[in-house]
Amino acid sequence: MNMKLSPDLLNGTTLASKKTRLAVTGVNLFYGDFQALRNITLEIPECAITAIIGPSGCGKSSFLRLFNRMNDLITGARVEGRVELDGIDIYDKSIDVVELRKRVGMVFQKPNPFPLSVFENVAYGPRRHGRHNRGELEDIVKKSLRQAALWDEVKDKLEQSALALSGGQQQRLCIARVLAVEPEVILMDEPCSALDPVATLKIEDLMRSLTENYTIVIVTHNMQQAARVSDMAAFLMMEEDRAGVLVEYGPTSDIFTNPKDKRTEDYITGRFG
Repeated sequence: MNMKLSPDLLNGTTLASKKTRLAVTGVNLFYGDFQALRNITLEIPECAITAIIGPSGCGKSSFLRLFNRMNDLITGARVEGRVELDGIDIYDKSIDVVELRKRVGMVFQKPNPFPLSVFENVAYGPRRHGRHNRGELEDIVKKSLRQAALWDEVKDKLEQSALALSGGQQQRLCIARVLAVEPEVILMDEPCSALDPVATLKIEDLMRSLTENYTIVIVTHNMQQAARVSDMAAFLMMEEDRAGVLVEYGPTSDIFTNPKDKRTEDYITGRFG
C-alpha cells in the first residue's frame, strides 16, 4: 500500500524529545461481564497526533473514551489499571470529571452542532464555565473559529443556525466548540468518516496545525489518513473472547514501513480487517 507519511514523522528526535501527556498502564476495561480491553500499556506524547487503528469491534473507541471518562456513562463500565494525564490518575476518586472533560475535549464521528447559532455553539462551553461577558465571549468565539480554520467562512453568518453549514464546516465548528474551553488534549473519534475527500483534507490540515499547542488522539479506519497525519500509531486487535489488545505501538513511520508484528503488516496492507 503506497502511503505518503507526514514529514514530521521522519525526524525521530522530534518525538523523542516530547514529554508524555497521557499514559495507560495495565488497563482492563469491562462492560459488565464483557471485557472490552485487556492489559493495555502505552504512553502518548504531548503536541503530537496519535492514531488508534484496528479492525471494527477491537475497542478503539472504548480506548479513546478512557481519557475523558466517557465510558463512565455506560452502565456496568469498570476500569482497572491506571490512566494518567500529566502523571495524575484520572480515575482517582478525587478527580473532578467536569474539569477533566474541559481539559480533554472530544470530537465525535458525526458532526453534532447544537440547534443554535454558529456564535452560540462556540460560546456554549465558556458560558457553562462561568464566562458571560459579551466582549470576552466574542473574542473567544473569533479565536476558536480562527483556530478551527472556519472564521473566514462564517464571520458573516455568526447569527445563522449552525445546522445550515455544510458537513465539513459543521465538523470544524465542533472542533472550534472544543477549542473554546481551552483544552490540553483533543480526542477525535473517526472525525472524517462522514465527510467528503475535500472536507477530510481540511480537517487533516487543521489537525496538523493544532499540534503546535494540543495533543490529539484520533481513532480512524482510514489507513491513508493515519499515515498522513499521525506521529504515533497504536494497532489494536480482538482476541478470541473479543477483548481488544494492543498488538504494536510506535512512530507511525515504523508501524507503516517496518512493523515488528506480522499481524500489523497484514492489517495495514489490507490482508484482513
